[in-house]
Amino acid sequence: MYRIAISALLFTFLLLFSVPAPAQPEQLTLERIFDSPALSGPVLRDARLSPAGDRVSFLRGRVDDAETLDLWEYHIAEDRMRVLISADRLGDAEVELSAAEQARRERARIASLGGIVDYRWAEDGRHLLFALNGNLFLARLGAGSASVEAVEDSEAAATTAAADDIDVEPDLRAMSEDPEAEGGSPGDAIEVLTLTDAEAFDLDPKLSPDTRHVAFIRDQNLWLVATDGSAPRALTTDGEGTLSNGMAEFIAQEEMGRDTGYWWSPDGTRIAFLQVDASPIEPSLRYEVEGDAIRMIEQRYPYAGTPNVRYRLGVVAIESGAVAWIGLDENDGENEDIYIPRVNWRPDSGAVLVQRQSRDQKTLELIEYELGGKDPRVLIREAADTWINLHDDLHFLQSRNAFIWSSERSGFRHLYLVDLADGNMQALTAGDWPVTALAGVDEDLGLVYFTAGIDTPAEQHLYRQSLATATPEAVYRVSRRAGWHAIHFDRNGQRYLDLFSSTDQPPQLSLHAPDGERLAWLIENRLDAEHPYAPFQAAHRPTRFGTLAAEDGQTLHWRMIRPAGPAPETGWPVLVHVYGGPTSRMVVNRWSRRQLQDQYFAQQGMVVFSLDNRGIAGQGVAFQAPAWLSLGQVEVVDQLVGVEHLKTLDFIDPDRIGVFGWSYGGYMSLMMLMQHPGTFAAGVAVAPVTDWALYDTHYTERYLGMPRDEDGAPTSAYRLGNVLSYADRLADPLLLIHGMADDNVLFTHSTLLMHALQREAIDFELMTYPGEKHAVAGEGPRLHLWRQVARFLDRNLGD
Repeated sequence: MYRIAISALLFTFLLLFSVPAPAQPEQLTLERIFDSPALSGPVLRDARLSPAGDRVSFLRGRVDDAETLDLWEYHIAEDRMRVLISADRLGDAEVELSAAEQARRERARIASLGGIVDYRWAEDGRHLLFALNGNLFLARLGAGSASVEAVEDSEAAATTAAADDIDVEPDLRAMSEDPEAEGGSPGDAIEVLTLTDAEAFDLDPKLSPDTRHVAFIRDQNLWLVATDGSAPRALTTDGEGTLSNGMAEFIAQEEMGRDTGYWWSPDGTRIAFLQVDASPIEPSLRYEVEGDAIRMIEQRYPYAGTPNVRYRLGVVAIESGAVAWIGLDENDGENEDIYIPRVNWRPDSGAVLVQRQSRDQKTLELIEYELGGKDPRVLIREAADTWINLHDDLHFLQSRNAFIWSSERSGFRHLYLVDLADGNMQALTAGDWPVTALAGVDEDLGLVYFTAGIDTPAEQHLYRQSLATATPEAVYRVSRRAGWHAIHFDRNGQRYLDLFSSTDQPPQLSLHAPDGERLAWLIENRLDAEHPYAPFQAAHRPTRFGTLAAEDGQTLHWRMIRPAGPAPETGWPVLVHVYGGPTSRMVVNRWSRRQLQDQYFAQQGMVVFSLDNRGIAGQGVAFQAPAWLSLGQVEVVDQLVGVEHLKTLDFIDPDRIGVFGWSYGGYMSLMMLMQHPGTFAAGVAVAPVTDWALYDTHYTERYLGMPRDEDGAPTSAYRLGNVLSYADRLADPLLLIHGMADDNVLFTHSTLLMHALQREAIDFELMTYPGEKHAVAGEGPRLHLWRQVARFLDRNLGD
């Protein structure tokens, strides 16, 4: 009996231990996050509906070289996908970019890309213009000549993501199981014309509305070439040295969202252009430290409080070459210290419309300059106690003498219908929520479409409103799924592309009717067994959203990712992932590589927490206003509200809270560590601003004003917003990281901090990246950087 019992127990023991344990879900690794194929699934860039509405165009990387882009299309009626233009069929290997093109790509965050990096549709929907290796090309669809390059395997051509701080968009995928892309669309052959082929590097090409000419920039001058094959000719000739014609200056590209300096008239007979004189800006040296050399680059960088460029606006007649100059200043040159963030034409080509912004950015005027010599007319004047946020919401109606404009004059950004005859402004939308952007207009039905986050700023949806509304508070929501909808309408408001994602769904692209009905999946990107993220889906942790109250009662939104399973007895450590700057939200229900990195740390056993503090756009003027003259102060107060909330949670270890941030987030990491020593177990700052006097005029003065008072002493706003003012208080472990060729947040910001900490004999850890810029986009350096972050956090927050 005893032996039987022992044998039974032994058998049971062996049986239990011979049964295979349940398979553990595969967890993310940094190596896999930055490897190919992208975990987000197939990705694309710059998806657009053609003006003709018959196809979707986009840029796509290759199977063997994800960062070399070709021009593709999805033909809607034929349900077919193909390569329209392959970059390597039109020229040799990549050439060395001009300095101006390198700077432009860095500003656009596409410095690592090659091939065809951007393109433009003609208004007829039958021509596409693009640049490659400094030369210009025009593609004619349905030309009846040349061959069409087909796609062997559209599923395999997925490309990887770009720099860490840029959210990626998905690629189009044929809807059918077998895309049958071989041979392209019937009757739709392509002819590619070479418009320029010179040693000069041609930039920023644009087709005239009648497709007869292409304007472009060469050697700081505005040029023109006819599409019939005629030789190019210069429209301006005085561009050299500090003077340029038709080019967007640094401030326009980096801070104002303007990447061009010239504009075609709607009738195609004239071009308005800005002449920029950078001579008022003193030259300075920027040092780029490479692995084997130090490059000294002379530049005219507009540091806060120093002079800006001067503008002249010219209108050149393309046939005669005659230039008429328009005075932009308020008093015939007596007020030259202005910004020109936007320029447009009136639809009848009879007037140029200029947005003129004051140096302090508290006023913005939309001014109409008639070509017939009449006095300028101010159509709109916006004023603010803090600053004016720029936008692109200017749309002229064809059926009436009016235009649509957005304004924050009510305290929230809303759309208005402005009558050109009497200046009357009729509110199209209203409420305690802001419009994100004007998306489209259907004049036939009298409807206007826009994006907004009405229920929560963590999401973005598509809405519509009547142009004849009597109740601006009553708007109709078109999109339905919870998450983030990025919308691209055709020019008549008849169809739109919806780029949708959420924290649980990688980006999907679909084609819709204006009432929201889905007409076609262009990329469904299902998380099925074949998806690159499929092995990691079981370990994917959900993102929770919530709110807290700021000290003034305003709502602070937060997001959190918790590790799987029960918390250890002492609680989990926390990583506060912060940005905090006025121009970008962290708390969004959207898929991104940033979210995948947070997933990685959550799967390593950390709670990842982010909070959007006051000062950030997206919740109205009153929510942003506290940041005025208080950068580095009010944001820290709000972030500490989040930290105190974390300490009340029973699954948190209050002694193991760390902070991480990049760029403005790096600045915030430093300010949080230094203003509240002992609160954080460790902090990481990547490419941080440390002294706002070293940053540019337009961004810095918008929030902090001028850096010195009438006596020449630093103002309290700059002194209190300076990391170096608190450096001697650092008491917690710090990892400082910076690219040594950064031309946005200069490496000098970090060397100043290094010097200050060393003077105080304060220990810190350091990692620098020779040759890398602000994004640290090199494949090896990027992975290396994140490994350093992970190891540092593990040493300081781990058990």
